[in-house]
Amino acid sequence: MPFYEKGNVRIRYEDTGGSGFPLLVTPGGGLNSRVAMWPTAAINAPEEFKGDFRCITMDQRNAIGGESTGPVPSANAWDAYADDQLGLMDHLGIDKFFYMGYCIGGCFAGKLLQRAPNRVVAAVFHQSVGHRHEDPEVMVRHSNDNWLPEFKKLRPEVSQDNIDKFINSLWRENPDFLYSVSRDFITKCHTPILVLPDDTPSHPLQTSIDVASLAPNSDITVFPWREPEELRQRMIGKVRRFLKEHAPR
Repeated sequence: MPFYEKGNVRIRYEDTGGSGFPLLVTPGGGLNSRVAMWPTAAINAPEEFKGDFRCITMDQRNAIGGESTGPVPSANAWDAYADDQLGLMDHLGIDKFFYMGYCIGGCFAGKLLQRAPNRVVAAVFHQSVGHRHEDPEVMVRHSNDNWLPEFKKLRPEVSQDNIDKFINSLWRENPDFLYSVSRDFITKCHTPILVLPDDTPSHPLQTSIDVASLAPNSDITVFPWREPEELRQRMIGKVRRFLKEHAPR
């Protein structure tokens, strides 16, 4: 697998190539978002869409089980991830692209739309992470349980204070909605958006509804949509049509 490197950041990625319009897709898994997650995803985007688009995917920095590494930011953590994603697209010589983010990728999507409004042509929020007011620490627990123990073994030089500031920057600085951007930003974002909802402790249904309700150029699928298989296939077709409709001519 190829790597993109910039300073002390090293990002492992996959690029299907091809002549289709570029589609950057990031898998789920919270802080462990990595390429190996695709086979168990609700929609295996690189596999489903490789015939339609130039699919690009990546291990996020410091994901357990992935091969991307970089500093642990003590502030502006969402911007650090956006730097990696936009840096990869720069490395590949890609200016404009679609973005489809799974799970934590909904938060990535918000930040990319904010940082690169002229580059992200359309975005799909797939089973997005969001703040759950009745359980405000759910993402902190998820990170502490599923990422932190193994990370500390792999990177013992990173201080607990640094880690605490990182977690705080992600999940506590903007304890509402998408964490990465405000409701006011989404209200003013005219980029075409398609929302595929979910409803789990870390993927609140209300967050998906709010994104679709606030964004002025948005659509949302039925929910639930993963079963039966016929319905799931219809939703895959809906994503494909949505992206093709917005591909620059």
